[in-house]
Amino acid sequence: MTSTQVTTANRYSWSVEESLTQVQTRQRTQTWWAPVGWYLSSRLVVFATLAAVARMTRHSLESLLTTWDSRWYLEIAQHGYATHIPHLGVHLTTVSRQTDLGFFPLLPIVIRVAHTLTGLSFVASGIAVAFLTGLSASVALWIMVRDRIGADGASRAVALMVFSPAAVVLSLVYSEGLTITLGALCVWALGEHRWRLAGVLAALASVSDPVSAAIVVVCVVVAYRAMRHERDYQAWAAAAIAPSGLVLFFTYLWVHAHTPFAWFDAQRAGWQSGPMGTGVLYSMFRFVTSGFSDVNSAAKALTTLVIVALGVEWWRRRREVPAEWTTQALAVLAFGALSPIVSISPRLVLRGFSLFAGAAVVVPRRHFERVLLVSALAMVLLTMLSTTLAWTP
Repeated sequence: MTSTQVTTANRYSWSVEESLTQVQTRQRTQTWWAPVGWYLSSRLVVFATLAAVARMTRHSLESLLTTWDSRWYLEIAQHGYATHIPHLGVHLTTVSRQTDLGFFPLLPIVIRVAHTLTGLSFVASGIAVAFLTGLSASVALWIMVRDRIGADGASRAVALMVFSPAAVVLSLVYSEGLTITLGALCVWALGEHRWRLAGVLAALASVSDPVSAAIVVVCVVVAYRAMRHERDYQAWAAAAIAPSGLVLFFTYLWVHAHTPFAWFDAQRAGWQSGPMGTGVLYSMFRFVTSGFSDVNSAAKALTTLVIVALGVEWWRRRREVPAEWTTQALAVLAFGALSPIVSISPRLVLRGFSLFAGAAVVVPRRHFERVLLVSALAMVLLTMLSTTLAWTP
């Protein structure tokens, strides 16, 4: 072969390699847009629904985005925590004893930082933070799932999450966006054996929402499995760091409200007043006796039945689902089952984000579009009901 032929062959080889690189880069870019596209399309549906309700009821869209628990998070962001729980008097109901001490601090901190940096009002900052953390949650879940079952499975998981029945809360000033973002990245870091990073992410996630403290359980279980099966004792770094967020928060409450149990006291005084572990049974009983006249109980009962059905298929194909996903889902469901009021609710399923990852594995692809459609219709219905007293998100 002559030098001219060699040069031509090298140029052809370089051209082919360059073309392949460009194709791969284009594919990666298109794939990265998948979770963003699913999230934005779901927000279009949510905002269109809320805008229609706002027009019919003559409320502002802003007021619908800052309803229910949103006002507590915004109050903490603006004024900080209260120092005590109102005493129950003759004219003071349980609702009147509700206090912001019953909420975790990470979302208010982020809202206050956003307000300080941008100069936006606290309400505008809260809405912006909710929107952006919903987006980051979609990307984080996609990353968590992609490395285990591929980009297509990851996109299905994100679609199921952003169109899940309670997904309106990703646009309210709620903590779900932060919870899912930090929790999903923590689970990803655990799978990558990046123990210290996982511990820090778990510590942050655990102070975004009470149920997100389940991520600490995941770190402990994964550390034990890594020690037992791989002799990797460094995994305990994640388990050691993970509870630090909760320790700092309860220490703050001890100093600020004169008891480290202020959050528990606030919950018992204003919300969770029933016997522990009765929430699931109560919601099922109410659904059987009252049907859809009690929307909250109906939503919880139907969600419980869906989770049971998913669990049966999950158990049958358990070898295909990563152990940390199963642990996170079970830990969150256990938190809900222990509560006298939370139960297995549509919103709890969002916080158990690994349920969507597992569903992407166990739900047959031929059924995916139908499942997604039913879920999206349920989301529209609950989005409308969230603007009334019928359903509490």
